[in-house]
Amino acid sequence: MKSFMAKNETAEHKWLVVDATDAILGRMAAKIAPILMGKNKPSYTPHVDTGDYVVVLNASKIRVTGKKADNKEYDYYTHFPGGHKYVSFAEMMERKPEKVIELAVRRMLPKSKLGKKMLKKLKVYRGSQHEHQAQQPETIELS
Repeated sequence: MKSFMAKNETAEHKWLVVDATDAILGRMAAKIAPILMGKNKPSYTPHVDTGDYVVVLNASKIRVTGKKADNKEYDYYTHFPGGHKYVSFAEMMERKPEKVIELAVRRMLPKSKLGKKMLKKLKVYRGSQHEHQAQQPETIELS
């Protein structure tokens, strides 16, 4: 029996659409990350990007459990003295709900160049309209 190693040239990438309406943030991100990595395919190879493209719709309609809506904070650094900033979950959902999903998925991907390449295959939209109709994406249900 021969072993199989996928190559960049032979990897096939499908387009998938996920509706985030009433989805729990962490659980949804935990199901999207393996799809971006390609772990749901028999041709998975750790050092090759074999994952699919994922389009997430209705990012503004996600929810979190417990007291995360009140207590969760996102921080960033502006690279100026005293530039450590904090943004609450509620404020982030109001301004950039797409960023909330991107950050949740990004933290579940490998911390390498390959992980950054995988994250580029994630497309998140606030509403139910997207611009990837030409790729003929399949709708999937994350249950």
